[in-house]
Amino acid sequence: MESVILVDENDVPVGSMEKLDAHRKGQLHRAFSVFLFDEAGRWLLQQRAFDKYHSGGLWTNSCCSHPRPGESVLAAAHRRLGEELGCVDVGQLSPAFTFIYNAALDHGLTEHELDHVLIGRVEATQFQPALNPIEVAATRWISSPELQAELTAHPERFTVWFQAAFARVLALASRPAES
Repeated sequence: MESVILVDENDVPVGSMEKLDAHRKGQLHRAFSVFLFDEAGRWLLQQRAFDKYHSGGLWTNSCCSHPRPGESVLAAAHRRLGEELGCVDVGQLSPAFTFIYNAALDHGLTEHELDHVLIGRVEATQFQPALNPIEVAATRWISSPELQAELTAHPERFTVWFQAAFARVLALASRPAES
């Protein structure tokens, strides 16, 4: 059984709970969302496996999950990149911002998370994901204009947390890389 870290609005841990119970009860817990971009500024999107316990088949950021009790957000992000995409090393992930959202999901579940957004850059030609079919149905690279158009026309195809973070990540991704 996988546990999540319950937190208050300031990201201070207040306990832990089995992941599915936290989603059934709508408890605020720590999460992370990794957004990977290639050298052309394209987004790597992940389509969640269709059999996931919530949001199956929806498109989302490159990787998202929860740190385990005692695990840092960065360590958890690298662990899950390996578990979901088979990525041993994607280089540096930079913390970008955190936000809280609370949304009703399918199957009577509630997503109430304090989400740590991490951004990374990879070379698309060198990036060879090995998808875990239990977690991921597909991946694709997409430009910001194409993604904005698709998100506007078909928001129902995307996870709630992706939609909640999109505008802020877009603003950060549009900035020139620091040298």
